[in-house]
Amino acid sequence: MNQQVMSFTPERTTVVGRYRWTICALLFFATTINYLDRQVLSLLAPVLTKEFGWTNTDYANITATFQFVYAISMLFAGRVIDRMGTKRAYILAIIVWSLGAIGHAYAIGIGTAVNSVLTTVGLAAVPVSIAGFMVGRAVLALGEAGNFPAAIKATAEYFPKRERSFATGIFNSGANVGAVLAPLSVPLIAEYWGWQAAFIAVGAVGFIWMGLWIWLYDAPERQRRLSAGELAYINSDAPTSAPATEAAPKASWFKLLGYRQTWAFAFGKFMTDGVWWFFLFWLPKYMSAQYGLSGPDMVVPLAVLYSMTMIGSVGGGWLPTWFLDRGYNIYQGRMRAMLLIALCPLVVLAAQPLGYLGYWVPVLLIGIGASAHQAWSANLFTTVSDMFPKHSVGSVVGIGGMAGGLGGVLLTKLGGALFDHYGALGQLQTGYMIMFSICALAYLVAWCVMKALVPAHREITNL
Repeated sequence: MNQQVMSFTPERTTVVGRYRWTICALLFFATTINYLDRQVLSLLAPVLTKEFGWTNTDYANITATFQFVYAISMLFAGRVIDRMGTKRAYILAIIVWSLGAIGHAYAIGIGTAVNSVLTTVGLAAVPVSIAGFMVGRAVLALGEAGNFPAAIKATAEYFPKRERSFATGIFNSGANVGAVLAPLSVPLIAEYWGWQAAFIAVGAVGFIWMGLWIWLYDAPERQRRLSAGELAYINSDAPTSAPATEAAPKASWFKLLGYRQTWAFAFGKFMTDGVWWFFLFWLPKYMSAQYGLSGPDMVVPLAVLYSMTMIGSVGGGWLPTWFLDRGYNIYQGRMRAMLLIALCPLVVLAAQPLGYLGYWVPVLLIGIGASAHQAWSANLFTTVSDMFPKHSVGSVVGIGGMAGGLGGVLLTKLGGALFDHYGALGQLQTGYMIMFSICALAYLVAWCVMKALVPAHREITNL
């Protein structure tokens, strides 16, 4: 099988066509929009905290709402995508998350309505701003949960195994581009037109992408823009990667949970997803609390930090091919690459002790850790399509996504509690030191457990 795949040299892939990379570009832009919408709140957090009088625990509860709903929705999103098909499911997902993003602008009105309902049924009301933003985050999470299961499924449909981690690294780098574009645009929009305009403007971009998706995407076997040669190349590692059909069997969650491969992926997500979300949601507040930076002051350091992560995402997606070219099989190459990647976040341990040298030190060290996360994520996602048949990829990614979301909830809640506790003692830096230590060590722990659960490659063919 390896010889058959290897026979497709770069020159050969040029001959058979490149339309699969158009699909990869669509996934890249969807992920960019996904993270633009996701990051608006964190960039406006210092302003909103001051305007509404939120504590760190209040902010943690709002962000944890996103993570909790995202976690639960991921489980069902994978299932829905496997049943609906990639094209229709992606359309539904981006409609929901774009409406959720725009809904943040109307958080006060939404919160007032929520409190009226709670009061009517005899339940205690929460502050209007908190209730409104919780609803906005919940709807956003509901839709955004569909992005990665759909993107991974589309990658499994359009790419042979040899190219999947590289393609995943490319589309996953959209998260980094979104994270770079957000600090370049959101603070400026908010400063000139108000924070509500920032949510509306960024949220509306999703509908533009939806039009392109409807026009350009179809299942490979029905894609008129795809040459016969390129379709054969995509399916060159058949039978386990043969094109999925709408009639493909759907394995139950209980059956999928019977495989160690599912648990390995889920544990990897549980341990590491929360690290990325911690960086995404808390860095603006960290820079504001520790260095007194305001929204416009954060533009350059955050743009630099998230620009670094693009290198990690694409480079991490390419790294396994270095091992494959030296004779390792898919799993061996991927796990060796992931071990090297897991060592990189250890530099985050020095972010707080060396922070007295200026904010650029933690920015660069955390940038390395965040870059490593994106490299890790590109490979972690691809372990699913390496070992599971295409018709089950969305469901397995959904299970892992739920685990990652729950891990994120725990880390976010822990951060809020630590920051309020040590902040009250005048020792906020201690809270950040604890959190940075957890973030630095999470990947090595995850890798060791994953390797123990699945010590060698074993492809699943009986689903």
